[in-house]
Amino acid sequence: MLLRLTMVVALLSSSLATPTWADGNREAAKNEAQFGIDVARRGLWREAIYRWERAVELDPTYAAALNNLGVAYEHEGELEKARGAYEKALAIEPDNAQIRQNYDLFKEVNERAAPKTDKP
Repeated sequence: MLLRLTMVVALLSSSLATPTWADGNREAAKNEAQFGIDVARRGLWREAIYRWERAVELDPTYAAALNNLGVAYEHEGELEKARGAYEKALAIEPDNAQIRQNYDLFKEVNERAAPKTDKP
């Protein structure tokens, strides 16, 4: 699973440039997001989360940063936060194939790993 996460973070570096928010906020958010990618590649996931959360604070419409948060939260075992980040990203960019792929894989892995309960 770590390999998938590393690959996803690498793929997301190319999806940072869609301006939709005020230029100053988007530029600052892009800087935070790129820093997050850089530290995630070095295995510093908590710092990456901080940077991507900051990017989303600066620009709440930044789907790539939300997607990155989903990946990082998933890596850190914060599954409800991961689900929320992926869902917000998809609400902003419903046709983004990378986000959809990450979310679908997240659901598949976590549904398979979830304990089955037999309720009458």
